[in-house]
Amino acid sequence: MRPTPAFVNLLDDAAFLSLEHQLHLADVLGEHSWQVNLQTRSFTFDTERGSVECTDFHFLGTAAPGPSSWLWSWANRSGFPESVAALAASVRKFGVEHEISELSVPELPFDTLPFDQPEPYQVAAVLTEAAKAVTAHWTGYQGPAGDDGTRAAFLVDHPDFRLPPAEGARIMRTLTEGLSGLALYDQRRALNSYLALRGLNPVFSADESQLIVDSPVLAGTIGFDEHGVAASLELTRPGSR
Repeated sequence: MRPTPAFVNLLDDAAFLSLEHQLHLADVLGEHSWQVNLQTRSFTFDTERGSVECTDFHFLGTAAPGPSSWLWSWANRSGFPESVAALAASVRKFGVEHEISELSVPELPFDTLPFDQPEPYQVAAVLTEAAKAVTAHWTGYQGPAGDDGTRAAFLVDHPDFRLPPAEGARIMRTLTEGLSGLALYDQRRALNSYLALRGLNPVFSADESQLIVDSPVLAGTIGFDEHGVAASLELTRPGSR
């Protein structure tokens, strides 16, 4: 079964900005452990520099290998407060309004997602990416939920997790790591979405063979081949030449 086009678009829209947030989260936390209490709405990271208590967090759902399915938190009957699943419920509302079944059905079989024999962590990651694009909560975290391989996915908030202002070297790192490591369906869309969200004012050339960037942070072009794949990345920081 193929994923719905609107769902795939959300994944592309989220891809690079999500990656930048996850790279930043890794820099902030370093080596760490984590603990969550759904009843008291507490989510804490224990790092080498001390504890980081999230100012808020949102439980999205779980990916379980037994039933080979993703279960949205709003459909989970485990008895936790509805408030921890409220953001996930808003994702469901978006899915209903835009006819995106991946976001609106309570339980989603693994084989409805764009993977061959997916692992639970991959499923949790994909559904988290889509939720980020819908909610504009961009920092995600997932971890084991029990001993059976189930993964639980969250969106987490803390002032330290917010990105610093756009900066050339950081944007370039995100672009290069993303192009080499992300599973992108439409690179033109993904790159344009990211640069626009970061305030770099991208504009396509008339034939869409180039994405033109003209900002104080980065300027230049990203060139695409006939298949829409990024073939050249000619961006520099103004004043650095």
